[in-house]
Amino acid sequence: MADYDFDLFVIGAGSGGVRASRVAAAHGAKVAVAEEYRVGGTCVIRGCVPKKLLVYGAHFAEDLMDARRFGWQVPTCDFDWPTLRDNVLAEVKRIEGAYGTTLASNNVETIHGRAIVTGPNSVRVGDTDYTAGRILIATGATPDVLAIPGAELGITSNEVFDLPSLPKRILIAGGGYIANEFAGIFHELRAHVTLVNRSDVILRQYERQIVERLMAISMAKGIDFKLNTVMEKIERLEDGALKVSFVGGGAPIETDMVLFATGRRPNTMGLGLEAAGIQVDAHGAIPVDADSKTAVGSIYAVGDVTNRVQLTPVAIREGHAFADTVFGNSPWRVDYGCIPSAVFSHPPLAGVGLTEAQARKSLGSCKTYTADFRAMKNVLAGRNERALYKMVVHPETDVVLGIHMIGPDAPEILQAAAVAVKAGLTKQAFDQTVALHPSMAEELVLMR
Repeated sequence: MADYDFDLFVIGAGSGGVRASRVAAAHGAKVAVAEEYRVGGTCVIRGCVPKKLLVYGAHFAEDLMDARRFGWQVPTCDFDWPTLRDNVLAEVKRIEGAYGTTLASNNVETIHGRAIVTGPNSVRVGDTDYTAGRILIATGATPDVLAIPGAELGITSNEVFDLPSLPKRILIAGGGYIANEFAGIFHELRAHVTLVNRSDVILRQYERQIVERLMAISMAKGIDFKLNTVMEKIERLEDGALKVSFVGGGAPIETDMVLFATGRRPNTMGLGLEAAGIQVDAHGAIPVDADSKTAVGSIYAVGDVTNRVQLTPVAIREGHAFADTVFGNSPWRVDYGCIPSAVFSHPPLAGVGLTEAQARKSLGSCKTYTADFRAMKNVLAGRNERALYKMVVHPETDVVLGIHMIGPDAPEILQAAAVAVKAGLTKQAFDQTVALHPSMAEELVLMR
């Protein structure tokens, strides 16, 4: 590869691209990474990290209310959005700097600008052409927006973190994790939230019982759900409000803000892939094999741009596997089975492995065990909000196929439980483990 400017040229300095760059450089490769926006990618800059910080900030609305039941004389507290917003943005900037430092300390050259593939071994950034023995595309995904009149009046999750002020009313379009997380955030921050979804199913990939519990809790809190509802158009009214109309009639909704959370599509537009002989699929994703290689032998792709599993830890693993395999003489592949995931709603939910429906479809039958309880803190706080844990078990071998839960700290508990599911432990192994009392996690070993 000595005839090229770089051994590896990475397009996109998100989680997958940064990991691939760092590891490849550690293996001795000469590496450059191009980024047109900010180092860190969607997760760090305008995704899971700042969103989780907003979740923390929003949850204080409930914590302050509950504190009175625990004896704290908490006065009426006013919320100042600019303080939370600016502190979150400052933390994002700090993490961005840390990513940049990591690249520099590993001798990775960062090139700021939009990179376009010009051939199997060539890339252009601005007016400068570069050559590379390998090209890695790690440009992630971008929010999808409904193709309806007035769509430009709405925002996406990209813009949420920079809002000058909070809306009093917000309509969120979508039924996935982004829609439900922001529904919880805006509700806790005292906005009236309406969630509109074109089907009657939200959070499709999660266990139905858990999702139904979230919906019940959300509706009890005051979040409105309009299911089987298709948006037709958005109009700006004279008073500045937005009017949202729906297909098939029905009363329009007036709101202050429309947030599109209708999915994410691979960010492949304008990359010049056709110049290298790469054709994207119907969803705009780059087809790759098990080693993240495209149809062109010198070009690879990892992360959301491949539309395999759109999760940051998966992109990181894909980038690491690519670097070890191509530059480290230590080939390995990502195992896509049994990946844990969470929705940081209010309350949060999480799951790993098969749902009951998936188990019954693949095996014909399964055994299920549940724990339905009120967290101790909720009891004393007078909060009638019940947690639900569910275990899906193989009908013959007793192996735990999936664990799903909703309740306080569910994602934190689920991460440890995911190890047990990945290891193929049995229900008996859980039953034989002594409970850690008093805790919510003890319900994992007490399910019946």
